[in-house]
Amino acid sequence: MDNKPTPRGVRNNNPGNIDRTAVVWQGEDRSPEALKWEHRFCVFLTPQAGFRALAKTLLTYQVKHGLRTVKEIINRWAPPVENNTSAYVAQVAREVGVGTAEIIRLDRQVTLQRLVTAIARHENGGLFWPGAVIEAGVREALS
Repeated sequence: MDNKPTPRGVRNNNPGNIDRTAVVWQGEDRSPEALKWEHRFCVFLTPQAGFRALAKTLLTYQVKHGLRTVKEIINRWAPPVENNTSAYVAQVAREVGVGTAEIIRLDRQVTLQRLVTAIARHENGGLFWPGAVIEAGVREALS
């Protein structure tokens, strides 16, 4: 029997492990209970809301910060001071189906969905959500 604890990103409906900031996301739980049990990361009411926030963040990286490759995006998402970023970049690029320095367009549903799926898998040590939930969150982010 597998007694591994449920990953934090799954418990928090936060597949990307987005840090809580002053910005309150659509679908984020800022109740006293959520703030008490989770001190650092956002807690979302649904996994779909968490995927929407992850996708919105990545879209902002591309539009506002000009990050165009998996390597640039992941280096900002998971900086080397906290992560083995080179391994993270390689895994995500492989899952997205591109080279680490290949320019990608996140305004395309399929590319953004592959990217958020790969990040969620890496952040949580597996994929815990059905494709329909991921797709719905990404679609909301793009609309």
